[in-house]
Amino acid sequence: MQKDPNKGYIALLGWSLNAIEAAENFDRRYIVVAPDWAEEYCQKHDIPYVPWNFERLNDRSMEIAETLKEKGVDVAIPLFEETVEWAGAINSVLLDNPRLYGQSLLLRDKALMKRRAQLGGIRVGIFEEAHDKEDVIRFLKRVNQTLLKLDGDPNDPIHLKAFDKAGCLGHRVIRTPDEVDTIPEEEFPVLMESHLDGWEFAVEAWIHDGKIAFLNISEYVTLGYSVFVPASPELEKYRAQITAQIEKLIKAFDIEFGLIHPEYFVTSDGEMYFGEVAYRPPGFKVFELLERVYGFNAYQASMLVFDPKSTKEEVAEFFPKEIVDADGFAGCFGVYPRRRVVSRLEIPEETEDHPYFESHELTPPLEETVTKRTAFGTHWGLIYFKGDDAHTIRDLLKRQEDLDFYV
Repeated sequence: MQKDPNKGYIALLGWSLNAIEAAENFDRRYIVVAPDWAEEYCQKHDIPYVPWNFERLNDRSMEIAETLKEKGVDVAIPLFEETVEWAGAINSVLLDNPRLYGQSLLLRDKALMKRRAQLGGIRVGIFEEAHDKEDVIRFLKRVNQTLLKLDGDPNDPIHLKAFDKAGCLGHRVIRTPDEVDTIPEEEFPVLMESHLDGWEFAVEAWIHDGKIAFLNISEYVTLGYSVFVPASPELEKYRAQITAQIEKLIKAFDIEFGLIHPEYFVTSDGEMYFGEVAYRPPGFKVFELLERVYGFNAYQASMLVFDPKSTKEEVAEFFPKEIVDADGFAGCFGVYPRRRVVSRLEIPEETEDHPYFESHELTPPLEETVTKRTAFGTHWGLIYFKGDDAHTIRDLLKRQEDLDFYV
């Protein structure tokens, strides 16, 4: 698409072909910031590119900000968890706003994030940092003591998470002191949280000028396995409350622009608890699912709200109306082999013949032994569905958990 020089010039931090394709077909100039291995591909396909390895932030990190500033770039967009603080560091230079770097650290470190949310009057569970196994055992006992458990009652579980990994990576559930022994030393320090009972869901909210421009609620069928958009009427009935929560979050974290992807729990009595928030696109191809039902490109949406030169009118015109403009429901299921030894890929007939089945991106197995699953989310590929009824798609996604795709 023809680029408009009066609109923002945008740096994409990280390598995503879907984001590049979206940028190609959008009216803003863009440049990809990615590791050296992307260079050859970019040259071959005429993709504007600057090499950068996103190792830990170091003394040279100013270099990339200066390079982009010299090129006339207006803003940087993080595409992955690992590039969030880079975007903060770069944008604090490009937009001459030093607070953006501090904000990005809050959005990266799960412990700082929970504290900030708490200060903003947002409900969170009990949480603490653990530096060793003794800390975990102490926390497990204390949480269960708080819940007035008697000897012999089953413990309420606690959750352990890495401070700064995306999604479900490094996520463990601990129920007994014996299970603490299975945690490798190198995983410490970790964040510990009490278990929140309730319905977990995610939100994707595009923010412009400190206001919500578009808010989607993503419904998890089973965390780490399946999700669909928009949410079912049962979850959508909380939209007004969820919107109020997101507005609180925007205020607590001082967010003026960008895309946020928080996770929440809603309890049976309608209370909302904050889980965490990410300042990057969600996993599980939710952007692609949104495009299937709403017709807008979510990467372009992000470029629009990040761009300091975008106008309110342009933003309002770009986004469809939530729910009203949705054409059905789209969902996907992450396949993980259920057997320890597999030899071939075989899509179950009932999946392939279902009217809601659209496509899959599963590949034949490279090796026969299935490695043990260390975290949620390490699926072997996704299957996509789309249809008119939320309950049908929900039951269909649930049903996939009982099927074998690798035999």
